[in-house]
Amino acid sequence: TEYPSCRKIRHSPAARTLFPALDMVPWIIMDLAMESLPLLLNGLDQPLIFPAAPDADAVEARTQPLEVGAEIKGVLDWEKRFSRMQQHSGEHIVSGLIHTRFGYDNVGFHMGADMVTIDFSGMLTEEDLKAVEREANEVVWENREIKITFPSAQELEQIPYRSKKALTGDVRIVTIENADICACCGTHVTRTGEIGLIKIFSCVKFHEGVRLEILCGMRAYDYVNRLMEQNRKNSALLSAKPTETNAAAERMAEELAGVKYRVSQLENELFALKAKAYAGMADVLLFESAMSPDAVRRFADAILAGCTGRIAGDDEAGYKYALCQKDGDLRQTVKALNAACNGRGGGKPFFAQGSVQASRAQLEAFFASLG
Repeated sequence: TEYPSCRKIRHSPAARTLFPALDMVPWIIMDLAMESLPLLLNGLDQPLIFPAAPDADAVEARTQPLEVGAEIKGVLDWEKRFSRMQQHSGEHIVSGLIHTRFGYDNVGFHMGADMVTIDFSGMLTEEDLKAVEREANEVVWENREIKITFPSAQELEQIPYRSKKALTGDVRIVTIENADICACCGTHVTRTGEIGLIKIFSCVKFHEGVRLEILCGMRAYDYVNRLMEQNRKNSALLSAKPTETNAAAERMAEELAGVKYRVSQLENELFALKAKAYAGMADVLLFESAMSPDAVRRFADAILAGCTGRIAGDDEAGYKYALCQKDGDLRQTVKALNAACNGRGGGKPFFAQGSVQASRAQLEAFFASLG
């Protein structure tokens, strides 16, 4: 896009702020800047233009001043620009439908690197979202025109448009028939069919309403493809059809829970046998091969039933400990252990559990110092 002339609208010691002098809308320039792409000045390919502010309607030339009346040429990455247009138009459809169906307002919108987020002022159920997503894509399939108008003040009073704040002066209205009417200064596709796909991926509670994660167009297509590839791999691992991976994963989770329960029962029997060897003894310090924190606790309980004791189970990244002393108070011991051996943990006066980043020799030295 070429702009035959520019006019200066703000003075700055380090920069000039530019604005198209023609009857052009500022979001054209802003989109160029949002992509951090260069503008060409007098045919010289130099990076000159950057955003003035996240919500600005103008841009700044930071590397050198531009004279009033200078000719500039905007160069943009159309693929990125078109993707933004798809996300924006798709967001309008989703927001408009939710506003019509439930009366909720769009109170936040962000085009992130991974997802587009929209915040609404009310709660939505899973069934609500399915219905909205279906209707949104029907709007896309019908390839409706997206109309841009600048109604007069009198006409504007009769239009039930969405807006986050009261507006004065010239108001740009974006209309998608039977889907949305909204005051907006952003770029949009010409017809809804250009959006291609609208997909809602998540919904979580946010403040007094919900936050949706959505994608539209090529970004939605690419993300769905990545999900399908993951499901294809899971399908092979689970020996299940792609449409049955969840049921297969649930069965495997149940089987794994059963195995874990059986292992814990066997561990308890082993711990009880080992504990008998220390029955009646005073304090004992035991080192075992790697165990889960829960196993360390159960082993300590078994030892505690027969005598007072201290036990530490090791793993490759350090040691997990469980200290127990029948009718004792281990709080100062635990505090000292954590300080001496770079540990974290705590518990009740007679039982404490945690982990340390120390060698076996350091741990033995610490407990030996306790006498």
